[in-house]
Amino acid sequence: MYDFAVVGAGPAGSRFARRAAEAGHDVVVFEKGEVGTPLACSGHVSTDIWEYVPENARPTLLQNRVFGARFHTEGPGSSPYHFYKREPVSNVIDRVGLDRTLAACARDAGADVREGHTVTGIDERHDRVVVEASVAEGTTTTVEARMVAGCDGPTSRVRRAADLDEPDELLHGVLAFDPEPDEGNYVDVHLTAPRFFAWRIPRGDAGVEYGLAAPPDDDVKARFDRLTAAYGAETASFCSGVIPVGPPASVTSERVFLIGDAAAQTKPFTGGGILYGMRAADVAAATIDPGDPDSLADYEAGWRDELATEIRLGEAIRACYSLPEPVQRAGLWALSGEIGVHMDEPSSFFSRDHLRRLFS
Repeated sequence: MYDFAVVGAGPAGSRFARRAAEAGHDVVVFEKGEVGTPLACSGHVSTDIWEYVPENARPTLLQNRVFGARFHTEGPGSSPYHFYKREPVSNVIDRVGLDRTLAACARDAGADVREGHTVTGIDERHDRVVVEASVAEGTTTTVEARMVAGCDGPTSRVRRAADLDEPDELLHGVLAFDPEPDEGNYVDVHLTAPRFFAWRIPRGDAGVEYGLAAPPDDDVKARFDRLTAAYGAETASFCSGVIPVGPPASVTSERVFLIGDAAAQTKPFTGGGILYGMRAADVAAATIDPGDPDSLADYEAGWRDELATEIRLGEAIRACYSLPEPVQRAGLWALSGEIGVHMDEPSSFFSRDHLRRLFS
């Protein structure tokens, strides 16, 4: 019997598998396809990402450095409000390569990572969990584990099987890529999508990423097409996915726990969840004893201590996206310039460094 069965080999799942295996636990990971595919989210992340991957992976993964952002209250061509740092605010990375690197780290730590395994059944019992996975047409495999980590994304099968609540909200996100190289070091953010935003991210030799997210009842694809047309972009590799916002009251049952997008451990103001998911994975590996279901309460409390304040402040930032345009303009004008904030931590807005730069 395994100590942990992990469903999903994205950043959160692979990170948890690595840390749990390093702690001496027997871990199996099921990924329904090939690790890293299909691409479903952006590769724009904070520089903290390098704390989670081997140093020798950085040259391969890094695509561009970003020093700031241009915020627009209208479409392309409008006068933007500039926010910047003198050092990189964030990095653009090879998103598929990141997943594969993290999965390789899990394997190197001793986790049994199995690609091409689609989990079809989760039977939670008083002393174990039985996991069934489809391997090929007509072929299944079954394993038993003391606990199951649901790291299988915003529409988590594990979450449904454990009868855990859904995220507060699911947004519809789309993105595509223009292969024309762009070495620019500013991202463009357009506050023109209902209750969220659109973006343009230069990715160096890898081209330019365009994206947009909004509530699913809005015509997201049509808005996205207008955005790329206004930029004159010729995009390919179109991707569409779901962005969970707002974690439920509980992300644990008796022997099942959720990490990452499955738990809606995301930034409400950007939809990004790579770093939050891996931070929660570290908490899970440090607090959960697979032989003691009561330890799941320690994970539940621990990840909220780690992330709840940032998520709450992130919700407040997102609320500003829906303010009347004159109010948005006034706020952006007042706050623009050199910043001292961390892109994953809204609380850093109140840091001494940022306040000094804001009022200097």
